Amino acid sequence: MDESHAPLLVELDRASNLNDLLARRVAGTPGSVLAERGHPDWQPVTARAFADEVLAVARGLVALGVGPGDRVGLMSRTRYEWTLLDFAAWAAGAVPVPLYETSAAEQVAWIVGDAEVGLMVVETPQHAATVERVRDRTPSLRTVLVLDEGAVATLVAAGADVPDEEMARRASLATLDDTATIIYTSGTTGRPKGVPLTHGNFAELSANAVEQLGVVISAPGARTLLFMPLAHVFARFIEVLCVASGAVLGHTADTTDLLRDLGAFHPTFVLAVPRVFEKVYNSSEQKAAAAGRAAIFHRAADTAVAWSRALDTPGGPGLVLRLQHRVLDALVLSKIRRALGGRAQWAISGGAPLGERLGHFYRGCGLTVLEGYGLTETTAPATVNRPERAKIGTVGPAMPGTSLRIAADGEIQVRGVGVFPRYHRNEAATAEAFDDGWFRTGDLGALDEDGYLRITGRKKEIIVTAGGKNVAPTVLEDRLRAHPLISQVVVVGDQRPYIGALVTLDAEGLPGWLATHGRPAMTPAEAATDPEVVAALDAAVAAANEEVSRAESIRRYRVLATDLTIAGGHLTPKLSIRRAEVLKDFAADVDALYDGTPGTSAP
Repeated sequence: MDESHAPLLVELDRASNLNDLLARRVAGTPGSVLAERGHPDWQPVTARAFADEVLAVARGLVALGVGPGDRVGLMSRTRYEWTLLDFAAWAAGAVPVPLYETSAAEQVAWIVGDAEVGLMVVETPQHAATVERVRDRTPSLRTVLVLDEGAVATLVAAGADVPDEEMARRASLATLDDTATIIYTSGTTGRPKGVPLTHGNFAELSANAVEQLGVVISAPGARTLLFMPLAHVFARFIEVLCVASGAVLGHTADTTDLLRDLGAFHPTFVLAVPRVFEKVYNSSEQKAAAAGRAAIFHRAADTAVAWSRALDTPGGPGLVLRLQHRVLDALVLSKIRRALGGRAQWAISGGAPLGERLGHFYRGCGLTVLEGYGLTETTAPATVNRPERAKIGTVGPAMPGTSLRIAADGEIQVRGVGVFPRYHRNEAATAEAFDDGWFRTGDLGALDEDGYLRITGRKKEIIVTAGGKNVAPTVLEDRLRAHPLISQVVVVGDQRPYIGALVTLDAEGLPGWLATHGRPAMTPAEAATDPEVVAALDAAVAAANEEVSRAESIRRYRVLATDLTIAGGHLTPKLSIRRAEVLKDFAADVDALYDGTPGTSAP
């Protein structure tokens, strides 16, 4: 059994909590900018001003009956007010409970009821209406406030007479061992499980991340634009991390024109899932093709990848490669950097494998993508690549204060400061999740000689073909999903004679691809039978198959008539596939891959 351990770099007083983290920021640099609000016309908010606003809102929570340890629900898109309310809840001694703004009434009823939420802040009247439909099943819920109807002002006004002494008492109640938040896993199957994360999970992991990743997150002028949902643990951790590191934090929920927002905010580091990096690449490729510059773009991309790979060799890039890179950087690669705001040198990617070629491409463009790995139960990062030594294709070594081990069956197990203590009101799930103090992640991986982790699949998603071959579907899915024509991929084949795949077309990327390939405009359904589209999909499948053995390769695929979406119940809010739901709803399409129905055979 392989193991790796990274020692803790920073130890915190066990009597401290997340309020002390903000207090240290204010004491150290009260006039520094902590956040910029008012997208797209960014207005600076100093650390002192933010802390004062947090206190005013926290007074309101106390005045409206929120007691120590009480749950406060937050249901909203990513915006400045979410971070404000998070810290206000902690200042009031309360426990914020995030809900995705896309949550259905049944999900709201379950989370609010299970967490016993007493006060809830939602973003819109529509969200309030969703909550109202299940009020009869949420007896703990007393108050619902709406951000778009002045919730913050209402709280500030309500708390005007709450004394300073009470607020000081509230802020000091929690210790590192106390619950800071309960995050409900979006879950690809079954009801979401409540994951209580402690003040220590966030504070200790943040303090050590600052020490380990300082060149990225606490360098002079460090700033990032948060656009991932704050209901997800990754964004919540980054929210706390930016307060701890001294970085400037911006928020936007409008991802329809993300490049515009990045260009306006000018982040120095970017945090995203691989799909964002794939779309930036695909969009740049299509723009180059539309301008008749496809050949030079591909030459620049190849040079960027070669340059990055050469950086990992003892001699580094040779003279010819250096000259080629300098020329193509001026012509093409610098435009990629400008598309991400012009100042970004670093990116942190998680949620799924980025792919080695894409990782090398971005490093060759001057943006080093540090892949990491974690779950809700590990407070996001259990591992992350180091700025001084990034190994592309891995998710890095353990975070400080974290231990990794690979079980006999290949499962990744984690122990350390970021690991949650238990599931909320679910002893059976807690007992199943731990092995002698080690958290069972359910993911499969391997450690190299330096302790860097490589993810190889998901334990519960392993496909066993009729011939007994074990196949990890994510390798093929991640590779295929990077293609500009493809939105989602679900690899199938459990107890079947060979591996197949269900594919959906990307409605956003399709028009650009058609235009650059001289094809007329068409709907995704029409494109599914277009000879050139089919040829491109064939080539993409063939390329993905090169990553696996013949027995693991996709033999046939089928293009679905509709995309897989969160609203349709086929994706989680973090865009993971709900595999069971897909297999149930598209059972006829899966059968068609094996019953002789005419379709597409992979080359």
